Amino acid sequence: MAIQEISTEELLLLSEKYPVLDVRSPGEYLHAHIPGAYSLPLFNDEERKIIGTSYKQESREKAIKYGLDFFGVKMRVMIEEVEKILKSLAPVETKNSELKISIPVIVHCWRGGMRSAAVAWLLNFYGFEVYLLQGGYKSYRNWVLQQFEKKYDCNIIGGYTGSGKTELLHELQKNGHTIIDLEGIANHKGSAFGALGQPQQPKQEMFENLLAGKLNQYREKSFWLEDESQRIGALNIPHGFWDTMRTKPVFFIDIPFEQRLENITSGYGTLEKEDLINAIVRIKKRLGPMETKLAIGSLIEDNVKECFRVLLYYYDKTYIKALQNRGNLSVLLNKIDCSNVDAIVNTEKIISCATVNT
Repeated sequence: MAIQEISTEELLLLSEKYPVLDVRSPGEYLHAHIPGAYSLPLFNDEERKIIGTSYKQESREKAIKYGLDFFGVKMRVMIEEVEKILKSLAPVETKNSELKISIPVIVHCWRGGMRSAAVAWLLNFYGFEVYLLQGGYKSYRNWVLQQFEKKYDCNIIGGYTGSGKTELLHELQKNGHTIIDLEGIANHKGSAFGALGQPQQPKQEMFENLLAGKLNQYREKSFWLEDESQRIGALNIPHGFWDTMRTKPVFFIDIPFEQRLENITSGYGTLEKEDLINAIVRIKKRLGPMETKLAIGSLIEDNVKECFRVLLYYYDKTYIKALQNRGNLSVLLNKIDCSNVDAIVNTEKIISCATVNT
């Protein structure tokens, strides 16, 4: 069967059934890739560098010869690696079979050039059914960036720090509502303390790839998001989508200060004292010298609650300022009075309020 070229839109549909093979170098893949794609590098990072230098300083023909030297010894290994991937995806009853598994594969490189063409040829020659992404990963990235300029039907869960907004988001999901957990995608809880206890954040490009996939998945649905500043740790919510978020209804969970303080203290109070101090130091310019000294001093004296009391006052002021920067806030804001941090009860109130305001 001939190799079939496909568009990014076709890739997104086919990738739900067939594996995507990213033949770029390991470094390119680790930086960012199509979510769910398998790394099947044609060249390692050093080999790619050698070929690129040869192309620029010698000639295209010389670079191709270097490429063939590197490619030739890898052909069998690459075929066997694809067979392993396909066997891992096959039904249980066929995994021990010696018969070749006939699942099509999707191949791409950076621009849909020689790397993906070479691997696609090899796999097709061996007998695999192969789809080749037109324009490669670059084409996919153009699609990603386009998703942030579209309009979406979404609602925002607002509330001061310590209101349990993430828990509310997940409770909404349990109740059958569609959500996008921006902090979950970013591996960060949003504040100066948000990285503590979390996996390493993805690169900005990978964050965008993951978010674009979610937006595409829910493009015809209404979904819920947690109110965020544009920056989540080291990552930024893309401008176009951020602008859209700022025009959407905000369902603001208004919970008393002391209740939120108890929630924050129980959530962060068990973390390493040194990590907490380092996090406070990172915001000392915004927090202020007196408040920084009081917060760190309280922590050193094991008065964790008083430390977080200082920090919560700071985050409340910051959130109020960000909230009021929205245009048309009087129309967008739906305030919901809640007596405590109870995800189940407060979710019911959000759903009721949203139903009334729909």
